[in-house]
Amino acid sequence: MIVLRRIGRLWLVPVVIVVWELATRALGDDSFPPPSTIAGRMREMWLTGPPSRLWINDSAIANIPPSVVRLLGGWLAAALAGVTLGLLLGRSALLSRLFEPIVHFLRAIPPPMLLSFFLALFAIGPEMQVATIIFGVIWPILINSADGARTIDRQHLDTALVFGLSRGQRLWRVILPSATPKIFAGLRVSLSLALILMVISELVGSTEGIGYQLLDARRSYDRPGVWATIVILGVLGFLLNSAFLAVERRVLSWHRTAKQTT
Repeated sequence: MIVLRRIGRLWLVPVVIVVWELATRALGDDSFPPPSTIAGRMREMWLTGPPSRLWINDSAIANIPPSVVRLLGGWLAAALAGVTLGLLLGRSALLSRLFEPIVHFLRAIPPPMLLSFFLALFAIGPEMQVATIIFGVIWPILINSADGARTIDRQHLDTALVFGLSRGQRLWRVILPSATPKIFAGLRVSLSLALILMVISELVGSTEGIGYQLLDARRSYDRPGVWATIVILGVLGFLLNSAFLAVERRVLSWHRTAKQTT
C-alpha cells in the first residue's frame, strides 16, 4: 500500500513528459529535443553494453562512478570537518568570537571563483575537484552544527551534570543528539551544493566524469547529448536526496516522536 501511494504521487511525471514531447515536436527547434530523442541519446551514451552488465557500457563506467565518488567523498569530508568545527564553535563562546568572522568571510566567497587557485594548488585531477566540493559545502554544515550546539536546552545540560556525566558523555548523549536536527538540515543543503560543484569542477579541471561529458557534448554541438547529461544529473540528484531523506527519517525518528508527544 505504501509503495502504491508513493507511485501515485509521481502521476505528474508522465504528464510532463507527454506535454514536453508534444510541445517540442510542434516547436521543431533542435535546441529543445523531445524526451524520446533524449532517451535514445542516453541509451547510446551509457546503455549499449552487454546484458551481463545490465547494458551499462564502458563510457558510463568510466564517467559516472568517478563523479559520484568525488561528490560523496568531498561531501563526507566536509560533513566530518563541518560538524566537528561547528560543535566546537557552538559550545565555546571564546572560539565563536575569534573564528566566526573568518567563517562568514570565507563562506561569502563563491567557490567557482577559487577554481584557478585550486588548479594551481593541486593541478588538474580529483584532488582539485574534491577540494572545490569541500570548500563549497562545508559552510552550511558548520553553521547549522554551531547553531544546533549553541541552542541546546539548558535544563538538559544541567540534568547531565546532576547525573555526573563526563564531558565526553555530555557530548555524545546530550549535545550531539540535540544538535542533530539542525546538523541534518545543513547536510541536506550541502548535498545539493556538492552535486552542483561536482559538475562545475569537472567542467574546468577533468578529463572524465559527468561534467566532462556535458562539456564534450556542448563542444560537439550534440544537443541531445547535452540534455541527456542534464537528465542524468537530475536523476542522480533525485536518488541522492531520496537516500538522504530515508537515512534522516530513520536517524531522527526519535525527534518526530518527541515532537508529537509534546
